[in-house]
Amino acid sequence: MTATDTSESFQIPMEAAEFYESAFVPAFFAQWAPILCDAAGVAPGQSVLDVACGTGIVARTAADRVAPGGTVTGVDLNEAMLTVARRVRPDITWRQGEAAALPFPDESFDAVLCQMALMFFPDRVEAVHEMRRVLTPHGTIAVIVPGRLDAQPAFAPFVDMAARHAGPEAISLLTAYFVCGDLDQLANLLGSAGLRVTSATTQLGTYRAPSVDAFVTTEVESTPLVDRISDHVYGRIRQDAREALRPFTTPDGAVVAPFECNIVTAQRPISS
Repeated sequence: MTATDTSESFQIPMEAAEFYESAFVPAFFAQWAPILCDAAGVAPGQSVLDVACGTGIVARTAADRVAPGGTVTGVDLNEAMLTVARRVRPDITWRQGEAAALPFPDESFDAVLCQMALMFFPDRVEAVHEMRRVLTPHGTIAVIVPGRLDAQPAFAPFVDMAARHAGPEAISLLTAYFVCGDLDQLANLLGSAGLRVTSATTQLGTYRAPSVDAFVTTEVESTPLVDRISDHVYGRIRQDAREALRPFTTPDGAVVAPFECNIVTAQRPISS
């Protein structure tokens, strides 16, 4: 899994956005888009916003469900991601903008969706307040994020192994993806924005990588860790990852591992 933007200010290059769409979307992100749309009750005729849309897998899934008569908008900070999104689905509206300052009027959308991005927002509280602001009075917000690290049977031993070689700093760098993993805290975050939480659940999916080396490359090189370890340490991590990930390595060398995510839905109180 890749943390392409941990500060909402890093503009990724086009080749990275293209690789995200061609590799990460089918390997991991695509499976969650229909689950998120189901959770939000996305239906024909609705207006839907996909926050931090990336190359648009959630927006595309929602667009097929709101037809005929509905509209879908994707917003993302990274212009390269939006360029790919526009190429893949030019019929969807794509806007550049920050989650903490959404460029839309109040009460614009019946459903606001956010997939695998909330943990990277510098101001998660303000982002949730913004989602609430643009939500219609009877609308639904649905958020999905990775669960706790200790609930991820492949990632937890990998992080432990990497920390033995790279030191404690590796733990914080490699676990950024899981910082919203406490389901109760996630629900409380939405509740603190004046939303009524209607559902808070965990669901098991699958994380795939074409090889152990590809898994290591993704996890190390999508974080600053790659610049803070020597080639020797990186080589040790690669070597020992084969043992750490052995239970999840298929006969053809691919990594296929269970992966748990948290899904929370919420609505504006009727009186708000």
